[in-house]
Amino acid sequence: MTASALFVDLYEIAMLRAYFELGLAERHAAFGLFVRRLPPSRNFLLACGLADVLKELKALRYDEDDLRYLSSLRSFPEDFLNWLAQFRFTGDIRALPEGTPFFANEPILEVVAPIGEAQIIETLILNQIGLQTILASKAARMVFAARGRTIVDFGARRAQGFDAAVKGARAFYIAGVAATSDLAAGRAHDIPVAGTMAHSFIEACPSEADAFEAYARIFPRTTLLVDTYDTLEGVRKVVALAQEMGPDFDVHAIRLDSGDLDALSRQARRILDEGGLAQIEIVASGALDEARIDHLASSGAPIDSFGVGTEMAASTDAPALDIAYKLIEFAGEGRMKLSPGKRSLPGRKQIFRQFHDGVAVRDVIAREDERYSGVPLLEPVMRDGEIMERRPSLLDIRDHARAAMAALPADVRSLAPSALPYPVTISVRLAEYEREVEASLARETRPRARQPRLSRCL
Repeated sequence: MTASALFVDLYEIAMLRAYFELGLAERHAAFGLFVRRLPPSRNFLLACGLADVLKELKALRYDEDDLRYLSSLRSFPEDFLNWLAQFRFTGDIRALPEGTPFFANEPILEVVAPIGEAQIIETLILNQIGLQTILASKAARMVFAARGRTIVDFGARRAQGFDAAVKGARAFYIAGVAATSDLAAGRAHDIPVAGTMAHSFIEACPSEADAFEAYARIFPRTTLLVDTYDTLEGVRKVVALAQEMGPDFDVHAIRLDSGDLDALSRQARRILDEGGLAQIEIVASGALDEARIDHLASSGAPIDSFGVGTEMAASTDAPALDIAYKLIEFAGEGRMKLSPGKRSLPGRKQIFRQFHDGVAVRDVIAREDERYSGVPLLEPVMRDGEIMERRPSLLDIRDHARAAMAALPADVRSLAPSALPYPVTISVRLAEYEREVEASLARETRPRARQPRLSRCL
């Protein structure tokens, strides 16, 4: 799905008109995207959503319907709309590769373009990166909690819109989730799909035993849902079905969707094993979050995989980020925000991640042209409005995420808040530049003799 070019806030296109009329629209600027602070329950975030941003920017056009609507608002004159009809994004972007862990105040991406182009894409970038980063970061916690057991995305029905469900499934897969139950997401991103059955099928059949037999014959490698009526009796019916069907029985797993999953999984495992069905796996689902999954996995509950819906699809404990897209340079000069609690770092930057024995120990935010020890994280992904060649595949991104998260310190990967937050510092040169820009802005904002406002802006 491609976003409309009108997926902008009114003030962005209003500023674009102002830039156009003041002759500023083509002057180059740099904007940076970053998260001011991590949610209390997060030790790191996982960058995601870049691929959609690049695709949308490449396709950005104002068509006749868009221009007709803007004209109806009576705030945009014909000469501006004619100029907008030729609008294209022609800028450069450097970004963290998708699947890269990052921390507060680190640039996720930087846009260098004529200020009109860079300004108009603010809402798009915040929306796409913000949502998918939230979801990938939540899914990473689920994967950590499962301790090697499989996580499957069951969240499409609880996601906040179908676009969020499809893009969320991709974000989950990058974070290590094994499959999705949503076929649209599976087709869109070539993600493995998986599913079981609903209680309604059991209820629609003459009996639970009839339902199991019918489904097992139609779908030999199926997973049977055993908790519609009496969970343990349901498990016993699966054993009875295996004896009845003999070599034709090829059920893959049973699914527990309610009750005390720890106790039920142990009892179910015993019934299956005693019935000669040690090969059948146990799937658990039902209001699972990372804390419940961690408890089940750490206690040794014999559960092979977890189906997770609402808690992952809506990231219920941290559904939003304090994410910002701010001007960091204009016409070659550093810009920054000085507002209390919303301060930003000026200028184009690079992040260097430093390692000791293969474990990340510190990040340094430096100026773009600095050479620092460690691995530089921001990479060029778009030049002159064209997507750079050889963009990584989804499997490449998933592999990168797995390796990058494995390299984080153990306490940063834990579900509990880290006792010592991961160290992020700024370089000496960036600190000096920050002071210079702040001093310059202080001089510019001092009261001075009144001048015509237009000449001051120009």
